[in-house]
Amino acid sequence: MTPLQAPAHAILQERLKALTPQQLKGMRRGIEKESLRAQPNGALALTPHPKALGSALTHPSITTDFSESQVELVTSAHTSPEAALEELTQLHQFTYRALQENGDEMLWVSSMPCGLPTDETIPLARFGSSNVGRAKSVYRMGLGHRYGRRMQTISGIHYNWSLPGVTSEQYFALIRNFRRQAFLLLYLFGASPAVCSTFVAGRQHELQPLTDTTMYMPHGTSLRMGRLGYQSDAQASLAVSYNSLEGYAASLQEALTRPYPAYEAVGIRNPGGDYNQLATTLLQIENEFYGTIRPKHVIRQGERPLHALRERGVEYVEVRLMDLDPLEPVGINAQTMRFIDVFLLHCLLSSSPPDTPAEISELKHNQHQTAARGREPGVKLRRNGEDVSLAAWGAEVLTECAAIAETLDQVHGGQQYFDALQAARAGLNDAATLPSARVLAAMTQDFDGSFVRFARARSVKTRDDLRGLPMADEQLAQFAALSQQSIEAQKKIEAADVLPFEEYRQQYVSSECLKVPVPEVAHA
Repeated sequence: MTPLQAPAHAILQERLKALTPQQLKGMRRGIEKESLRAQPNGALALTPHPKALGSALTHPSITTDFSESQVELVTSAHTSPEAALEELTQLHQFTYRALQENGDEMLWVSSMPCGLPTDETIPLARFGSSNVGRAKSVYRMGLGHRYGRRMQTISGIHYNWSLPGVTSEQYFALIRNFRRQAFLLLYLFGASPAVCSTFVAGRQHELQPLTDTTMYMPHGTSLRMGRLGYQSDAQASLAVSYNSLEGYAASLQEALTRPYPAYEAVGIRNPGGDYNQLATTLLQIENEFYGTIRPKHVIRQGERPLHALRERGVEYVEVRLMDLDPLEPVGINAQTMRFIDVFLLHCLLSSSPPDTPAEISELKHNQHQTAARGREPGVKLRRNGEDVSLAAWGAEVLTECAAIAETLDQVHGGQQYFDALQAARAGLNDAATLPSARVLAAMTQDFDGSFVRFARARSVKTRDDLRGLPMADEQLAQFAALSQQSIEAQKKIEAADVLPFEEYRQQYVSSECLKVPVPEVAHA
């Protein structure tokens, strides 16, 4: 440890000791997992969201993301990784039963998509005839116009995490450190080094051919989080700061209210009267802003996320950079989750200086560098204007994480957090053990370098394995009841609408919905 690191390490140790066992046992995590529905031949399923899965608008655990063909499974918050995985597994089991009735479809296990039809025929998610449902579909229509539908079919895992007693200010300190060190999660858990060549046809890219049908980066970790993934020239102009809730909210409000010429040219409606997008501003709504991590607060019905944050503060963070791991039955495992817990605590407890425009630029460079070349021997990142090796920087972080893993094992018993840290060290020392390397190895050794054949075979195996797991009749009945309740809830929402949609849209996107009213001061 260098002399400069010593005071920072002492601060981390002091803050770690201040956390009580009750706080650490109260740590919660939940998972949101997106997956495309695919036909047995590996092409995108174009069927509607299965009715047996209930209403995508109101079901608490099973919904759709961008596309009608993109299932999103959402667990509640749990105090152990195993409990979250158990719920996620049950959601998969129920979903696979519904897909069997839908013509033997399966969930695509890779973050990079299966065989896609032409862009305009990728179906947008549908949420019914209510104003809120229509707004969700119009928002997705806008995403299609702005970024293309293909990009929106890329899928991932979001990891929702909270710790009792953490303030909004502390969560923003965590977020700044997370963004600084996010390269380590991309390196360790990226699992999308290759893609079907049709995905990049007609686009500029830096990929190399692996075969006639597959493009890849030889040392890539996560094409999903690189230049091919969630990228936007318009959003590149946003240098959102995470130095405070107020500053973050102001940055987002500016993007939500600033007209953007290219989107003004698209217009709200087309000549036939159909809606193209919700708004012509740089962002239609808050969720359009891409980021590796987001501050979140559960919203009330009809409430804007920014209003919820401003009024009630940060409730949890949403980690958004995790790829689906095709080699894991539900895309992630307990050891990975434990490492994320340790990593997030490290981000929370470490000193977190304010970010700057120069640092924000470096972080974007580091993200792209790790996504495209993370496993390249000697690869360098940028830190405070200087080059630093990814391996050396990663080793620093893992060294500082040791005390956190030890403390968590003391609180929970056993050595599972220590084991998670050891697995990360092994990945840093030997890139061949990483998911991105293992995916490429399996693809080349067993499937002649074909991304589609590899992902299809893994999807079939995963489907069959999860279908083969026992599921109690009472569990099935509970899920079926939830689906039916969600359908009834959607009908009630639709029946209660009184506003014309255009009036609803104008109210929803108005800047007034983003603000928290300032209480009037009573004068004597």
